[in-house]
Amino acid sequence: MTPMEPENEKIEYAALHTQVLRYPRQHLATFGVTNIYYYLVTRPLYSEIAPTAEETVIREGRVIAERPRIVTPYYLTRLDGFSPDARRYFETLLRTRGPDEPALFYSYRNEPKGLSIVAENWMTVVDRLSADIDRKGDPLVSIIKGEDAFWDVSLLKFIYEITARSVPSNVAQLGARGWLGMSHGGVPVGARVMIEEMFEQLARGEISAADLEQELNRWGIFEEYQDRFFAVIRGRRHT
Repeated sequence: MTPMEPENEKIEYAALHTQVLRYPRQHLATFGVTNIYYYLVTRPLYSEIAPTAEETVIREGRVIAERPRIVTPYYLTRLDGFSPDARRYFETLLRTRGPDEPALFYSYRNEPKGLSIVAENWMTVVDRLSADIDRKGDPLVSIIKGEDAFWDVSLLKFIYEITARSVPSNVAQLGARGWLGMSHGGVPVGARVMIEEMFEQLARGEISAADLEQELNRWGIFEEYQDRFFAVIRGRRHT
């Protein structure tokens, strides 16, 4: 076995020692955007050299989970912005599972809101935050206990865990609508539904023509829709 690099060891340590102390009380939405507010509490880095210091770092922010997208291994190989390792993984899926097996793809963005350091131990901070959340009754607030040097790793582990908890519900709801079935051209029914929504959004000026063109090209079906695509663009120019 190849020895693990020191940085990788630290990342693994951070992931193993991350605890989601309070999960959102709702799963990620199947048909819309989910906005989760988080508190990520850590002991400050300098606590290692001053272990008696009772201080806690509190990072706050929002994780915005976009609506889950129905994809296939073929679709994933055509996405931009992924590393060579990720692309090799997508190509493995293509070979082992075939080009057209539907799956869900989740995308997120993190919006940090602030950082504060308080003169309390982390357990006291967590109790206070939990009481405040209970008082407000917000079902989409979470508390995470992480590692200060790799707090972003802790946040990623949180994202992974809330996704894993939501997948069964999302799949069941999409399946109940028949969206996980395949239509012609090796495109899932749900993807066709989303393309129809994108045509409506383009007509209203809510997305750009480039957004829709890119989505059609990812599925390899631009020619199928091109007459309608250009008709919508012409219609917008005359409004």
